[in-house]
Amino acid sequence: MFDLLTDPNAWAALATLTVMEIVLGIDNVVFISILVSRLPASRARIARQIGLGLALAFRIAFLFGLTWLMGLTATLFDVLGEPVTWRDLILLGGGLFLLVKGTMEIHRGIEGDDHGAATAVNAAFAVIVAQIIVIDLIFSVDSIITAIGMAQHIEIMITAVVIAVAVMYLASGPVSEFIKHHPTTKMLALAFLLLIGVALIADGAGFHIPRGYIYFAMAFSAAVEFVNVMARRRQLAREQRY
Repeated sequence: MFDLLTDPNAWAALATLTVMEIVLGIDNVVFISILVSRLPASRARIARQIGLGLALAFRIAFLFGLTWLMGLTATLFDVLGEPVTWRDLILLGGGLFLLVKGTMEIHRGIEGDDHGAATAVNAAFAVIVAQIIVIDLIFSVDSIITAIGMAQHIEIMITAVVIAVAVMYLASGPVSEFIKHHPTTKMLALAFLLLIGVALIADGAGFHIPRGYIYFAMAFSAAVEFVNVMARRRQLAREQRY
């Protein structure tokens, strides 16, 4: 353990893996932010804490179950000559879940479906937490398999995961508030979820889509939306002055 503190290669691996875990966590933050946007502020904060706490717990638990986790990449059966693993099935299921959830949220936002307003807050809270748990499990598997491929020491993996989840927690509040108060941004975030869902399905089917393309599209669209939000604020400020 102490040898790692003086090993420059260990620090380089930690920095690289931390950045990678933060990037992979963007999907998780966006999904949680959209889910909790319909809850009261106090409930939303608790849901975010539970969601990110579970994300950390799942990742650390998977790290200690390395042997079992690597078994997820073992072939279960073949389809048209292509091997199918548990990881493929999890990614396929997760991608379909994101597509269905994203489509339902877009429908609710456009059609103004208020059926959820009649649901008790506690019941809605429980459903949202359950959905967060499902997506945490999906993203945790993909995240930890990436970590295993990039670092050799479990101490480095755990440290990187803890730092990444801490950054996700700090970012989740501002992201949630921004999405909650800007409907067009929420629609953009839902479009990102659909894109991520397609990417997960493609990965599960054996067609890897480089995440750099997806994250570049997300960053560019977010930058354009930020400019639009600032322009609307300035326009409202000028109208109020006159």
